[in-house]
Amino acid sequence: MNAAAPSLRPRAEAEAARLPPLLAQAEHLAGAVLLGEHGRRRAGQGDDFWQYRPVQPGDSRRMIDWRRSGRSDAQFVRQREWQIAQSVMLWVDPAASMRFASDTGLPDKADRARLLALAGAILLIRGGERVGLTGGALPPRRGQVQIARLTEALMQDSDEDYASPDMAGLLPHGRAILISDFMGDLSGLRGALTAAADRGVRGVLYQVLDPAEEAFPYAGRTIFESIGGTMAHETLKAGDLRDRYLERLAERKAELASLCSVTGWRYGCHHTGNSAQSALLWLYRAIDGGAGA
Repeated sequence: MNAAAPSLRPRAEAEAARLPPLLAQAEHLAGAVLLGEHGRRRAGQGDDFWQYRPVQPGDSRRMIDWRRSGRSDAQFVRQREWQIAQSVMLWVDPAASMRFASDTGLPDKADRARLLALAGAILLIRGGERVGLTGGALPPRRGQVQIARLTEALMQDSDEDYASPDMAGLLPHGRAILISDFMGDLSGLRGALTAAADRGVRGVLYQVLDPAEEAFPYAGRTIFESIGGTMAHETLKAGDLRDRYLERLAERKAELASLCSVTGWRYGCHHTGNSAQSALLWLYRAIDGGAGA
């Protein structure tokens, strides 16, 4: 395990502890309905009592709860909960571009993305959901052992400058959370989201950026170099590039938002200079389908 992993989990748990357990909203449950320990407050075959309801035409006599019915003039049926666990798959960009921080007082993008992913996983698992990683390396499961596996897996880095999500292992009609700076070629992402949408998978694209990537505070002689060292550009007038850069960044954000709109996903952007708690709260509302996400 990477030496940084032990410190990641306590911080992720601290973030998760401030929010109530997250229940991923189930969409189009066919193919993703699993018998679990968390009741969904829907009548079905679970073990936990939900409610009594009056007898309706078509109910058999063996469905009647005679003890409850004996306390009134009507007859009642004892309903139980339908136990449903939703599979939620995570992808956190492992590429070199994520290891950028413009200031020593800021976390790099990879550190913040991993923290948010693990905190979200803790909330999901506490809510009874199954969480795994895309790509098939870590199938969705619950429990503390799974959290430990996620912690270790999320610490793996890649040498490539940019990465596209590997969407293998997604269950039909499940959920997914993809966290990246999305600064590389988007063709792989377009194909991945289109294929996911065709299988009824819905989810969240969460773009994590450094404040300098948003503001472009550079002027004069500047050397821009990729974290992986494969690309470099030197300019004597960096300030002249600002307007063009900001325009292209706005276009990139608009393209991501449009891609989410046509596939039924949600798009959000977080800056590492802002609090991790505010980011986790947005992610909570987005994956749960809450108002104001």
